[in-house]
Amino acid sequence: MATINITKDNFEKEVLQSDVPVVLDFWASWCGPCRMMGPVFEDLSKEYEGKVKFGKVNTETEQELSNNFQIRGIPSLSVIRGNEEINRIVGFRQKDELKKEIEESLKKK
Repeated sequence: MATINITKDNFEKEVLQSDVPVVLDFWASWCGPCRMMGPVFEDLSKEYEGKVKFGKVNTETEQELSNNFQIRGIPSLSVIRGNEEINRIVGFRQKDELKKEIEESLKKK
């Protein structure tokens, strides 16, 4: 399925009404670590297809969403289940490390 571009217009449908947990990547085009995270995030979106939804939020164009999540540093990943943020991962991670953090997040009740 690859990643989904998340905006304030599709946030409710794609995130809040999602049947599976969602990982949101808050990023910006000028952010070097964000660009490094891009391929890692894309790879994991394919690995978790059908189990977890992966969405990208451009902090430059979606300032309202970024403010709602109180994003202070990027890249920031928010793991959401239902209407609740169950974990936040800030900064670049290698694929194996990010996968481990996502797995730990999903185990939380």
